[in-house]
Amino acid sequence: MDKVKIIEVKRSIFENNDKDADRLREELKARGTFLLNLMSSPGSGKTTTLVQLINRLKDELAISVMEADIDSDVDAKKILEATGVNTIQLHTGGMCHLDADMTRQGVKNLGDAKADLVILENVGNLVCPAEFDTGSAVNVMILSVPEGHDKPLKYPLMFSVCDLVIVNKIDVMPYFDFDLEKCKEYVHMRNPKAEIIPICAKTGEGIENVADWISRQIKEWRNS
Repeated sequence: MDKVKIIEVKRSIFENNDKDADRLREELKARGTFLLNLMSSPGSGKTTTLVQLINRLKDELAISVMEADIDSDVDAKKILEATGVNTIQLHTGGMCHLDADMTRQGVKNLGDAKADLVILENVGNLVCPAEFDTGSAVNVMILSVPEGHDKPLKYPLMFSVCDLVIVNKIDVMPYFDFDLEKCKEYVHMRNPKAEIIPICAKTGEGIENVADWISRQIKEWRNS
């Protein structure tokens, strides 16, 4: 019986995207634009966190935001109204992630205005966005307390690719069976180098620590 021919389509897609992501990183470095890829589940508080961060950083950095969703422009409008920074909405046509080419298209449509920092708020889920390199300088994800401290065990790739894990909604920690120390342990099982910063985006607690982390990353990137 003849063997069935197997085509490694998924591998080819990832390899091509990785090469494109490296090219995009070089392009952005040449123009002095630091790209931050922000990922999380729906409802984790990405947009609220971004508003807090942008309002702390926009006086020292020229910031643009790309909001990625399957549909709607709710988050883009919220960012624009709350911060006033250059913001566009990316519709993915039903896809649950952005890849490097889609990110490049978004950057192009931000226009010619100077951007020291471009923040990509990726599509909300813990699987697909982690699989595709967007060409970002750093990957950041938000884990909210109601999701549980065991998420790093269930979604290993997401936590493996992130430089920073933000633990949001710490104000409700007393009402959930959430163990912050266990969470840190599980994150470092997946990624020993990942930094972890607890915050409450609603009240602003811990936001300054995240803003300082971003500022440090940009300075190190510029000097590299």
